[in-house]
Amino acid sequence: MLTDQQVERWGIFEVALSGPTDGNPFEDIQLTAVFQYRNDQIKVRGFYDGDGVYKVRFMPDREGVWTYTTDSNEPHLSGLQGTFICTAAQQNNHGPVRVKDNYLFAYEDGTSYLPFGTTCYHWTHTGDAENEQQTITELKQSPFNKVRMCILPTKTMRPPMVAYAGTVPEDVDIKKFNPLFFQHLEQKLIDLMELGVEADLILFHPYDKEEGWGFNNLTVEEDCYYLQYVMARLGAFRNVWWSLSNEYDFNKMKDIPHWDRLLQFVQREDPYQRLRSIHNGTRMYETSSLYDFSKSWITHQSIQHWDAATVTEWRENVRKPIVIDEISYEGNVSKRWGNITALELMHRYWEAIARGGFASHGECFEKKPRSWISSGGKLYGESPARIQFLREVLEAGPQDWMKAKEDGNYALLYLGKYRLSSYQLPMPADRSYKVELIDIWNMTITVLKETYTGQSVIPLPAKPYTAIRIQAN
Repeated sequence: MLTDQQVERWGIFEVALSGPTDGNPFEDIQLTAVFQYRNDQIKVRGFYDGDGVYKVRFMPDREGVWTYTTDSNEPHLSGLQGTFICTAAQQNNHGPVRVKDNYLFAYEDGTSYLPFGTTCYHWTHTGDAENEQQTITELKQSPFNKVRMCILPTKTMRPPMVAYAGTVPEDVDIKKFNPLFFQHLEQKLIDLMELGVEADLILFHPYDKEEGWGFNNLTVEEDCYYLQYVMARLGAFRNVWWSLSNEYDFNKMKDIPHWDRLLQFVQREDPYQRLRSIHNGTRMYETSSLYDFSKSWITHQSIQHWDAATVTEWRENVRKPIVIDEISYEGNVSKRWGNITALELMHRYWEAIARGGFASHGECFEKKPRSWISSGGKLYGESPARIQFLREVLEAGPQDWMKAKEDGNYALLYLGKYRLSSYQLPMPADRSYKVELIDIWNMTITVLKETYTGQSVIPLPAKPYTAIRIQAN
């Protein structure tokens, strides 16, 4: 085995081995490797990549010399040893995203990460390389640093490749996987990584129903078999998050104990402990049934809800980051979740941020070549530029803007749709502050000339969609 290989910290080290092709290698051959750094050992599961090739992928998290030893029920794949050197992370590689201080996120090197996400469910399923490149180009020019995307197809979709062997529901084999599908997906994950975009991978969804693929109605054992393969292949990518399911409660084939078991399985199997959550459905403007995010195997709250004001309640109930991954989409479709204006979306964004949570973007316009939330491609809406403005405002402030408000140092307040002509500052009376008025739609910041104490009454333009930024002198 080679002993002079190098990989950067939080990069991917890969071992590729030749092995048998008879039978069902996906199921018959078990392959693991133990990676060791000084006295620490990390066990990683390998996978079959087709054509007699078996691989083990590993993400080293410390600089220095690592060794590894393979183990397998196939003698030719067992007992193989090697060494590699983990070097310093290159520029713009900050490691995987972790939870920080209960409600926040940060990269592993300590750099702040504020999730400004979008949804492109099946942009990697179209078989259209030009569309995929257009999606990457749009993301590069956008404020988005997280993408929600599905691994499995839905309903009547007939993409050129799916995760399992087979191309249509009639010939799909849930005991075998399609390496070509995953190789393509992995390249897209690399493309996102190079942009600094996190891939929030949706592992299951409820949208098969009678005419679909049937992936929503597998047993716990079959689900775990799929999860094990997906995690072995994709878990080493530092920009991967696990979203166990989209709208999990719409799947009437699975109950809460089933989802609990799957989430616990992911927690046990993942040597890197990537971010994990599960996303609820909603009868828009009527009811919304959230998963119990206080459970220990959940890292953050991934929520579908239309009312960002509820962030305050969610923060009080569970001390974990809140990401409203679906807060309705900018668009003009007939569905209630897909026809709010860009102004309404921005109102909800600012409401969520001001209360200490995060929101995500999506858009779906009729009479356009493709719908962004379904297939990516091109963005047509008015919200991305204003989301960029919000991101810049937030990044210019303290990392924990809610704690800074408690400490009396800084506040970012949002007044919503109210047209106030004055407002009393909610800060300590014995301190002085610089005050700025923010027009969230026109993206302007107006500095009030006077210096105010924390309980002063400040003049306002009596316009809706105004925010106030307060900074201690």
